[in-house]
Amino acid sequence: MSLTRDIPSTANDNRELVAATPAGRQPVVLAPRSPTETLEPMRPPSLPDREPPEERSHPFLSFLDGLVSLLFIMAGLAAALYYFVRVQFDQPGPLVTSLVFAVPKGEGVSAMSERLQREGVIDDRPIFMTSILYFKYLRGKGNVKAGEYEFRKNATMREVLDTLVEGKSIEHKVTLAEGLTTQQMVEKIKANPDLHGDITQIPPEGSLLPDTYKFGRDDTRQEIIERMQAAQAKFLAKVWDQRDEGIVVQTPEEALILASIVEKETGRADERPRIASVFQNRLRKNMRLQSDPTIIYGIVGGKGVLDHPIQQDELDRDTQYNTYKIDGLPPTPIACPGRAAIEAVLKPAKTKDLYFVADGKGGHVFAATLEEHNRNVAKWRQIEREIRAKEAQEAAAAVAAAGTTGEAEAAVSAVKGAAAPALAPDETGAAGTAAADMPGAFADPEALVGASDGATAKGEAVPKPLRNPKR
Repeated sequence: MSLTRDIPSTANDNRELVAATPAGRQPVVLAPRSPTETLEPMRPPSLPDREPPEERSHPFLSFLDGLVSLLFIMAGLAAALYYFVRVQFDQPGPLVTSLVFAVPKGEGVSAMSERLQREGVIDDRPIFMTSILYFKYLRGKGNVKAGEYEFRKNATMREVLDTLVEGKSIEHKVTLAEGLTTQQMVEKIKANPDLHGDITQIPPEGSLLPDTYKFGRDDTRQEIIERMQAAQAKFLAKVWDQRDEGIVVQTPEEALILASIVEKETGRADERPRIASVFQNRLRKNMRLQSDPTIIYGIVGGKGVLDHPIQQDELDRDTQYNTYKIDGLPPTPIACPGRAAIEAVLKPAKTKDLYFVADGKGGHVFAATLEEHNRNVAKWRQIEREIRAKEAQEAAAAVAAAGTTGEAEAAVSAVKGAAAPALAPDETGAAGTAAADMPGAFADPEALVGASDGATAKGEAVPKPLRNPKR
């Protein structure tokens, strides 16, 4: 058998393949194979090339990718803007001289920025407004406060904005001293040129707390009065709750009345608790207070100042404030006491003192008995004589230096003959030194010698303790 018979022909193979092809399909025609290829296994035909299916990302991931890109771009722009603004913000401004700039209440940021640019404080209004909005909405402190502001020469926008936002306005102030009456305080407030508006009425006596009050250009006089009243009420309520047990005054109003008397009797802080003790001891014993400042208030009222030493007829005058004539406390305070005087009344010293008189050194000496007090008064009379003699010598020397010997002698006689030649009344209304001891000064000691000094015969000046003027 020949080898060629056993090997099928290529043509026959092709016919068989064509016959085996399913109907409707294109036959696969294979090229003739060599004997060597015939011995090898047939390889399947390679598939046609196809593009890989497109992978589609999740919508949310696509959103995040876009958002990150947007944020990155915005961050870059913000950094560039911040750098630009900061450079502009810290550059010296256009102001050529210092300027006082007023921001009225209710003015908007836009109008204020426009005025700042118009007056040469800033030179870039949009950047300044943007900075204000940044501080206001991102840092929570961009509210510009009304007031008067001073900007120095070449102030940067940062300095201008810090001044406005932090409220570093020019502060005006008015000082109302302890011991003034409400009428005197009202007059001082009315005379202040930095305030405006009227005061409708004088507040009740003692209702204003003496202090230094700061205010802005838009504050009114009535607002200062209301602040002082609120401060007094708040302080009085606070210290009343902390008062000592067993004190004589029963209400905050009584404490205010007695504190006003203490305030007028001394300007020394260390003496107030002891003088408060004297008056409370006298009230416990049903003794009259016999305080000279109450006589003055009964005569001049809110005016507060008596232009001469107290006369005997004034001492005898029946007024509801004359504590030589009435029992207990007067109906209202006689001035506006300060914090220290109110605290002294609510926390008085623990003494048995019933009297006090000037010591000639700006203070007082205290006594628990009338006998001791009379000795103290006698010492004070001697001090008075020495003071008057010294004043006479000084007056004579001054006149002699400027005039003739006759004029000097006349000056000495005038000084010696004066009934009350010493200190002039001070602003608290406390009278100065009065005359020397006179006959009858201690004829009826219990009736005539009060808590702070002695009285004289009718028609002559009442001897007064030497005051220590506070103002």
